[in-house]
Amino acid sequence: MKLVAQLQLKPSEHQHLLLKATLERANAACQAISDYAWENRVFSQYPLHHALYQTIRADFGLTAQAAIRCLSKVADAYHLDKQAKRHFKEHGAIGYDDRILKYRPDKQLVSIWTLPGRETIPYVCGERQRELLKHQKGESDLVYQRGQWYVLATCEIDEPTPAEAAGWLGIDRGSVNLAADSDGEIFQGDARRSDGTVEARREWITRRTKELQQVGTKSARRRLRQLAGKQDRFQRHVNHCISKQLVQKAKRTKQGIALEDLKGINLRTRVRHEDRAKRGNWSFDQLGSFIHYKARLYGVKVVEVDPRYTSQRCPVCGHTDKANRRSQAVFHCQNPLCGHTYHADLNAAINISDAAPCAGRATAKATVNWPMISAAQLIVPSQG
Repeated sequence: MKLVAQLQLKPSEHQHLLLKATLERANAACQAISDYAWENRVFSQYPLHHALYQTIRADFGLTAQAAIRCLSKVADAYHLDKQAKRHFKEHGAIGYDDRILKYRPDKQLVSIWTLPGRETIPYVCGERQRELLKHQKGESDLVYQRGQWYVLATCEIDEPTPAEAAGWLGIDRGSVNLAADSDGEIFQGDARRSDGTVEARREWITRRTKELQQVGTKSARRRLRQLAGKQDRFQRHVNHCISKQLVQKAKRTKQGIALEDLKGINLRTRVRHEDRAKRGNWSFDQLGSFIHYKARLYGVKVVEVDPRYTSQRCPVCGHTDKANRRSQAVFHCQNPLCGHTYHADLNAAINISDAAPCAGRATAKATVNWPMISAAQLIVPSQG
């Protein structure tokens, strides 16, 4: 399994200028390669290498391996499709391999190629990144962002064999409650703070951005630059925390994880005009991808189930009706012989758990007192 360890470089002022010049020269070479590729309709790395290798080295003063990495970057950019010409930003990330970048984790140093030659630069990182770096293998990226330098190192680690699931922890993802599980727990971010949820933070940042744009002073523009990307970073942090808690719970309780297959939901459903910003801010796919990769790290099985009717079905009597979902937060079964009431998101999570493969598992139950109903009283679920 491939993971990325992010290291922050601490170059001197002179090294900062060297790295910046190297980045600019490499991206200028990538742009020249892209121009040739587009004009001649040649997009694969081998023919590009055959046509441009010597020219790129001579015109841009790159070493052999640096020229190869630039050719590879352009070829990879056109790999997705060849319908639009690719343009490379002046300070876009560039790739390094083991021949032009070496790690010295014992002294927290990297030896990295620059235009004049090799530079040894210190770096800082957390304990997790330090452990990941022991498994570094393959390409690394040099990134310049907001005045800081980073190296993103590709690390390959062994995956544990997924354990057999004794049950399934159903997880319902939503835009109000980011996640709710079939054990009766709801995840929203930091509920202790008024701006601790993702939606509350989005509303605050949107409102604050508008206010600063109207002011238009130099200090306001400086503050706008500080706010840029803050919502994305906060949201990513929250999704990391939630996904880790869910996977650790599944590991601890020896359960697998059952998720709804929400692929294409934005195309299948409509929202009111005033709710479009909230829907656009819903990062269910990111949360799902975090759950998937963390589950692989912990050896937890993950399955995706059909999402149809999971918010409308009563898990007690099986009655399925759109009217069962009274509101965003309330589920109330319309079967007169049942009348089961529960939190709507937790109810959906139980249905997701029930929809997971049932071989060799016990049915997951949330912490709720179900109404007592005899089997003879149950109504056959409608097909709507």
